[in-house]
Amino acid sequence: MEIGVVSLGCPKNLVDSEVMMGLIRERQWTITNDPTHADVIIVNTCGFIESAKTESINTILQMAEYKKTDARRKLIVTGCLGQRYADELFADLPEVDAIIGTECYDQIGSVIDRVEEGERFTLLKPPQKYTQKAKRVLATPQYTAYLKIAEGCNNRCSYCAIPKIRGPYRSRPYEEILQEARELVSQGVRELILVAQDTTQYGIDLYHRLRLAELLRDLDTLPDLKWIRVLYCYPDSFTDELIETMARCRKVCHYVDLPLQHASNSLLHTMHRRDTREQVEALLAKLRERMPDICLRTTFIVGFPGETDEQFQELLDFVQKERFQCAGVFPYSQEDGTEAGAMPNQIPDEVKQDRYHTLMSLQAEISEEIQQEREGRTLDVLIEGKDEEDPNLAVGRSYAEAPDIDGKIYVEEAADLQPGDFVKVKISQGFTYEAVGQIVKE
Repeated sequence: MEIGVVSLGCPKNLVDSEVMMGLIRERQWTITNDPTHADVIIVNTCGFIESAKTESINTILQMAEYKKTDARRKLIVTGCLGQRYADELFADLPEVDAIIGTECYDQIGSVIDRVEEGERFTLLKPPQKYTQKAKRVLATPQYTAYLKIAEGCNNRCSYCAIPKIRGPYRSRPYEEILQEARELVSQGVRELILVAQDTTQYGIDLYHRLRLAELLRDLDTLPDLKWIRVLYCYPDSFTDELIETMARCRKVCHYVDLPLQHASNSLLHTMHRRDTREQVEALLAKLRERMPDICLRTTFIVGFPGETDEQFQELLDFVQKERFQCAGVFPYSQEDGTEAGAMPNQIPDEVKQDRYHTLMSLQAEISEEIQQEREGRTLDVLIEGKDEEDPNLAVGRSYAEAPDIDGKIYVEEAADLQPGDFVKVKISQGFTYEAVGQIVKE
């Protein structure tokens, strides 16, 4: 039997898809990228914000079209959208044979068996202890892998439905993480990217203390590993110990992803964020003092209910002052079942869009200035492939670029380089999100 898997949304969701593919391979079934060959198609959905939900629905409908050419073909929906709207999807999409929740990935084999026998059903379970022992099939290039260290979230931000979808924060057992890291490195992975809904909270529930710094120190000892990158760090759990660990560990990238969301204290309070602008500014100063070469990226929400012109100006002033290398900007998405979704003072879409474009324009100027400041620097660059139009031009990333999030570095006269190679590159020209450089001969 051939199984097709379509994974949508964030890297955490991708890890779930990789776990399912590992279980599929254990059953001796074949994984295919071609839905016309698939006997069963699995769509692992995202349900975070409205645009993600729309993409998930469209993908489900697109995959359902393949059932018209073969009535025996089955369609399974998994992931956040399935967890959140199982009953509605089951009623509205008769093309779907099964909908399973985010706690049921380990049962994908029996789910496939049941749909093959003609059953149509939903399968949901309450939050379980987070453990992940299945051998994943990596969907990333072999030199890079995500390492998921926790599931769920306790932050309860007023705009976010993730705790309702994914349940409370549950750290993965420490030794289990280290064991998987060792296995991934032995398979040729050179870059490990730690992900969770909030990586800085790792360990607090399971061990009653924060253990991310300790985990980084242990991962730093793995031979053959080149880079350790941490995503989704929250400011209020970013300890001095963690800063010192990142500064001292040779393999930990000086790259911090801090989803800050806003800079107005009154709005941060309404968002149920646990930090203030002053606390964030103090943290950023510490990070820059201890790691002068640090790359800081963040995300902001514009058009949150009740956001005034003055509060938006506070955000612009903050961005101008702090000069992040990269910032993702999201117009506020009104989500079912969230506190902010029920607030009366919703912002009109045209105002959200105007603020979005204003902030993105400011950030583009800052990003370009920072890229130009890199000119003349020599960086270790991980090669990911070749330019489609010029095989002499390689494409890669430095410590300051996460895959599929940040920009690229283009390396000239690099026909001999292969994906997975690390090479020293001197930056000659910086653009808004990309840079160009030349190989430095050792």
